[in-house]
Amino acid sequence: MMPMFQRIQQVKVSDAVVRQIEALILEGVLKPGDKLPPERELAKTLEVSRPSLRDALTELEERRLLTARQGGGTYVADVMGSVFAEPIVPLFGKHEKATADYLEFRQQVEGIAASYAAQRATAADRTILKKIFSAMEAAHERQNADEEAQLDVEFHSAIVDAGHNIVLIQTLRSIYALLKAGVFHNRKLLYENPGARDRLLEQHRAIYLAVCSGKAETARLAAEQHMTFVIAARETAERAHSRQTTSERRLENIERSTRGSGKLARNEQETV
Repeated sequence: MMPMFQRIQQVKVSDAVVRQIEALILEGVLKPGDKLPPERELAKTLEVSRPSLRDALTELEERRLLTARQGGGTYVADVMGSVFAEPIVPLFGKHEKATADYLEFRQQVEGIAASYAAQRATAADRTILKKIFSAMEAAHERQNADEEAQLDVEFHSAIVDAGHNIVLIQTLRSIYALLKAGVFHNRKLLYENPGARDRLLEQHRAIYLAVCSGKAETARLAAEQHMTFVIAARETAERAHSRQTTSERRLENIERSTRGSGKLARNEQETV
């Protein structure tokens, strides 16, 4: 029979370092691709010996949470595969239903994330959101569709981070990584539509203000309404892009036929 009380065991220094770095990765403080401070600096910050730090880093590398680059330091590994297995990722982009289901999922989860953010955001979280939203406004003013699309993902990621729910952070971070890679749909098409760009900025503003004001229900509704608009606008943008592609192919075919006819006519004249 297991006794009620257990002997207190001393924790190894390297184990304590491992747990601290694990927590920073899990909570989204350290992101894939982030570089850790140099070994000497990190050991001094943690107040541990360099051998203990090396033991901790080696363990995390063996578990594929960190990766060392020859002569280039230690980085947080891309842990996206822990949510989406590698063989399934290419299938998302090949099947339209996957995109529809992805947007349906985001419509619900983004609302929850915004609600949590409104309830739990710290002063630091609000500062991060302010910086990102200010950058969004500047990119919008410059009519830079690529930058706006990039900041869109950063904005939603910061909202999720401000909700301080580890499962949501890791799940949505994986989804946003796929979104950045263009697996689900072409975000640039959405931002190249002038009318959509204005609407998207105002929707992000509504989410931002609701979260920073601590209005959970308002934030949830704003996020859900934003995703409803994205679903409809994406379909409109994709149809417009399809029509444009088709018309350009028609024009190309006509021009090729015209060039061919001209060449044929010249050949006939030379023969005569």
